[in-house]
Amino acid sequence: MRIYEKYFARQVYLAFIFVLFAFSGLFFFFDLINELNTVGHGNYKFGYAVLRVALQTPSRFYEIIPVAALISAIYVFSQMAANSEYTIFRVSGLATGRALRSLIKIGIPLVIVTYFIGEVVGPYSDQLSERVRLEALGSAVSTNFQSGVWVKDTLSAREDGEQVTRFVNVGELRPDASITKVRIYEFDSQFRLTNVRIAQSGSYQGKGHWLLKGVTDTKLTAIPPPSAQPADALNPVYRATQITQPEYSLRSELTPQILSVLLISPDRMSMFNLFRYIQHLTENHQDTQRYELAFWKKLLYPFAVLVMLVLSLPFAYLHTRAGVVGVKVFGGIMLGMSFQLFNTLFSHIGMLNTWPAPMTAATPALIYLVLGFVGLRWVDRH
Repeated sequence: MRIYEKYFARQVYLAFIFVLFAFSGLFFFFDLINELNTVGHGNYKFGYAVLRVALQTPSRFYEIIPVAALISAIYVFSQMAANSEYTIFRVSGLATGRALRSLIKIGIPLVIVTYFIGEVVGPYSDQLSERVRLEALGSAVSTNFQSGVWVKDTLSAREDGEQVTRFVNVGELRPDASITKVRIYEFDSQFRLTNVRIAQSGSYQGKGHWLLKGVTDTKLTAIPPPSAQPADALNPVYRATQITQPEYSLRSELTPQILSVLLISPDRMSMFNLFRYIQHLTENHQDTQRYELAFWKKLLYPFAVLVMLVLSLPFAYLHTRAGVVGVKVFGGIMLGMSFQLFNTLFSHIGMLNTWPAPMTAATPALIYLVLGFVGLRWVDRH
């Protein structure tokens, strides 16, 4: 880095850290107030509420980083404009294009930090936060259906070479990723019911195998009608054979990572888990739009930091007579909030209209990037 770039970086990073922790502290306070409604239920004490909210802080960092980068950069450039520092840089030969490239260089470490928080720290801390809450409340995760969650599981081939399609019903998913109240319905390649398996509980053993306990296995075998007699609708078509087993090892494409989508929302999952779950839904011919949109947003969202820095640079060209520093910072806050609101609103509109996920995820950032370049062109001319 050149000397002026180091100076810019030091000022922006110091202001960024201050703004980031100030906003995260504000969100921590509001989240803690929201958790107070649950305090007192079961073993959920105030200490658990503080721990749960603290574990959600990395995800808050991830959401706030672009806005914090915008506000901190606007504050730094507004101060430089008020003290005529940036004017001195311009007189010394700092062109707008070079200043923009320097600002992009400063923003790259922030993009890397955003990726690290969003892919490594945030998803893990969110899952841990949910487990702390569920264990304290003594409850389990389920869906709005009274029967639990239904998952389609397709195996490429059974031992006899025939494809198997399963519909798995999980009554409850425990915080330790174990499952209870399991019902499995198996169908052959002709979609005829061949097996009904009921288990009290199950735990994942790795390498695509689940260990089910308290298993009742009902096997259905087709009975061909006698050739010498006409077919009678009252004659049984299937023969049922029921076996009870204390344990049963089940080979399945389902993993705790796939089932863990019940613990956190798609927007807070890592790209790796989103990609695996999208593959699972695609293989089972299920709708993937919501998760594809979340995947592309996770992929492109860190680059919003660079967009925010581009938006902040025009404020360096505004002199003190154009407005005090506080007004400019307030304008930066409103600009950052408008980006977050527009990004969320456009995502919902894209889902309703089934627009392509890459376009839906990239359009808000591209619009604000164009606004930033338009603002730079305007201040450079005036």
